[in-house]
Amino acid sequence: MASGGGYGDSNQKIDYVFKVVLIGDSAVGKSQILARFARNEFSLDSKATIGVEFQTRTLVIEHKSVKAQIWDTAGQERYRAVTSAYYRGAVGAMLVYDITKRQSFDHIPRWLEELRSHADKNIVIILIGNKSDLENQRAVPTEDAKEFAQKEGLFFLETSALESTNVESAFLTVLTEIFNIVNKKSLAAIENQANGNPASLSGKKIVIPGPAQEIPAKSKVCCTS
Repeated sequence: MASGGGYGDSNQKIDYVFKVVLIGDSAVGKSQILARFARNEFSLDSKATIGVEFQTRTLVIEHKSVKAQIWDTAGQERYRAVTSAYYRGAVGAMLVYDITKRQSFDHIPRWLEELRSHADKNIVIILIGNKSDLENQRAVPTEDAKEFAQKEGLFFLETSALESTNVESAFLTVLTEIFNIVNKKSLAAIENQANGNPASLSGKKIVIPGPAQEIPAKSKVCCTS
């Protein structure tokens, strides 16, 4: 069970810090999704992101305090130099396209390939079709995205940062899945220690799934009607 924390609870004890990256073409609404989740804000005159920025928000998942550290970068090719540092340590990723721009969806396989070549192989990924409020301008059928997500083993949601539709759900889906994976790893470490084997975790707050742990392939298909 996850609950949305406040937007500025800086004195709260933190149990885990999870780094999640936003990727996709420029102008698909990545920064707006971030602003909606981190600060519950939306700006119609949002400017293109220059370089990299990140924002945080703390939530409670299964009675544990989880700080989501969400990284956002511009989608233009000229910022590819930040790739390695951007993906390093990420345990979750949000792959975003604009439902009104077919090209942004057609570029998703390339973004996914880049993500998988730079990030931890166990990273939790959700495909997001943003701007669902512009249904009358839709250029990407929901079924196309759903089929791609199922084929690649990704979670999937359609969102509207403008109307705040499914933004919270998208982040909670990723963060809860990461939390569950980390929890299972912690339990395995405790069992190993009880059996006389060295523990694989030492109580660090920042937890990154190691290469020995496999995330079961799954797809969670959910979208706005």
